[in-house]
Amino acid sequence: MRRGYAISLFFLLVFLIVSPPAQAQENANAVPPVAPVEAPAAVDAPTAGVAEQTAASAETPADETTAAGTTSPAAKMKSAEVVYALVTLGVGIAVVLGLIIFLRVNAFIALISAAMLVSLMAPGDFAVKMSRVASAFGSSAGGIGIVIALAAVIGKCMLDSGAADRIVRAFLRLLGEKHAPIALMGSGFVLAVPVFFDTVFYLLVPLARSLHKKTGKQYLKYILAIAAGGAITHTLVPPTPGPLLMAENLGVDVGLMIMVGALVALPAAIVGLLFAGLADRIMKTPMRSLGGEPDPEPIPDDQLPGLWLSLAPVLLPVGLISISTVLTTLADSQHAARLQVADISDWSDFQRQVAEQDSAGQGPGKLILANSAFSEASRTALRSGGELDSAAKEQIVHDLNELLRDKKFYREEAFLGVALQKVAKQKLGANLVRMKQVDVERMNRSLLESAYPGVVSGYEWSTPRRKMADASAVFGNANFALLLSTVIAIWTLARQRGYTRMEIAQVVEGALMSGGVIILITAGGGAFGAMLNDAKVGDAVQALFEGQESAKSGMAFLLLGFLVAAVLKVAQGSSTVAMIVGSAMVAAIVAGQDLGFNKVYLATAIGGGSLIGSWMNDSGFWIFSKMGGLTEGESLKSWSIMLLFLGFVSLGMSVLLANIMPLI
Repeated sequence: MRRGYAISLFFLLVFLIVSPPAQAQENANAVPPVAPVEAPAAVDAPTAGVAEQTAASAETPADETTAAGTTSPAAKMKSAEVVYALVTLGVGIAVVLGLIIFLRVNAFIALISAAMLVSLMAPGDFAVKMSRVASAFGSSAGGIGIVIALAAVIGKCMLDSGAADRIVRAFLRLLGEKHAPIALMGSGFVLAVPVFFDTVFYLLVPLARSLHKKTGKQYLKYILAIAAGGAITHTLVPPTPGPLLMAENLGVDVGLMIMVGALVALPAAIVGLLFAGLADRIMKTPMRSLGGEPDPEPIPDDQLPGLWLSLAPVLLPVGLISISTVLTTLADSQHAARLQVADISDWSDFQRQVAEQDSAGQGPGKLILANSAFSEASRTALRSGGELDSAAKEQIVHDLNELLRDKKFYREEAFLGVALQKVAKQKLGANLVRMKQVDVERMNRSLLESAYPGVVSGYEWSTPRRKMADASAVFGNANFALLLSTVIAIWTLARQRGYTRMEIAQVVEGALMSGGVIILITAGGGAFGAMLNDAKVGDAVQALFEGQESAKSGMAFLLLGFLVAAVLKVAQGSSTVAMIVGSAMVAAIVAGQDLGFNKVYLATAIGGGSLIGSWMNDSGFWIFSKMGGLTEGESLKSWSIMLLFLGFVSLGMSVLLANIMPLI
């Protein structure tokens, strides 16, 4: 019965998305297609120059989301193409859910099967329909594989060395037994950043049971507090796989995802703790024995590593990545590429060239005056040929700076014969969907300098702030930071337990084997999302949204992402799969959209939605139920309802922060 409700909810959402309103149907043929999202690239692609160099040296396919390959607004997507793309979307999701729910197929096999089927249905040369699935899988695995593998090793070493246990006991010592639920929630909150949720729960439940033996009360509150802290960071804070690939799919910087994810997660965890207290007072759940075996004896304090050494594998990568993100954000905030009045060295010549190109109906000047960023006053001033006063110059520069933000300013036909600067060539070959706003400004500034040499002056990009940001990008790279943490975690294990090299190798190998499964599922989800992009799903959904006021509000996309992830979670049970598939779908939908806020809030909204509807098809449900000694009914009344609160608070915080701190 519950499965039937889940499937009904899913198809209701698909119907709402697929059924085009009358106005959208009328306008379907007048909608310029939105270029699809590329398959996930490297983790730090939004900030690194490597992706730009690769893109600049490679041949750019016509359907990539690059400025050089942007389709003209005159191109139309036919109604039949819209319908076919949405049918392909429905078939792909139905295959994933059907294989996982009804046939109990492994998630990796289900995702790859769906990716291959969608690729066969998608446009393109038949000979490459299978090879592009493998390419997308490899691209996705290349972006997240190292991070997930290293995180698995770190988590295993922290558990075996006692470092994780030391962190928990430090929380308890700091806050006292009276505030033990806060300590348990905080422990789960911190440990679930590098360690998977099930491992965190396995670790902390014995402590909750020990506390209950001492106090004789609050057992349900203790285990719900652990679950609240662990579940919320598991779905919002990298390097756990779901948040990591959401950041990849949406083109969000990993460091920014860590900071904003934690900012959204903290209020949700606090609400979860409040709910835990209320549930404990209402339900009065007893602590039951687990499997008839006695609880393990706690490890003596003198056999545990020091607190700071225990915290180092968690704090080091978070610190390095966050420092890099802060320095990059400070450098970006300078907006060095934006124009000043003095940057146009010859106003009369600039005015003459723009007016002549506009009159001829070709050239960059035509694009400038046709751009929606330009006010009528600026158009009139540039076309008039008269001398410009300071107020007119200020207005024109203001409008030009607004134009610099336009990802689709470039048109190849308008720049024929223009010798483009190196920076412009590099940026035009990069992925527009993932390109940061400051890089868009730099690209368009370089285009203006190329179009009007000697008239639009150069500027200094390598400011002191930018040099610091570039240097920190090496040490703040997620792969490098986690490698350092892995070394510390392995050294701590060897030092604390006296393991030989052979024993250390066995521990690392076991951790990598468990992490490999997660990598396969995550990369399979990335390949599935990439094939949805190749099927022009983003173009089709954009066509349906055209003409609707709700589509013009970024807040509507937050709600859409939340609902898509929630329905996927209810239907197939995995938060990770819901985040992977949901973020891939939403990335295709919002491609080219000006949301009015950073896409990191889309990721946190999707992460919140992936918490909704945990029941018998969710492994987390069974971990909580069996390890906590609860019945299925008790788990539905406690765990499942608490996750509803966590999910909706995450959505509310995403909406709030997107309004008060848009980060653009």
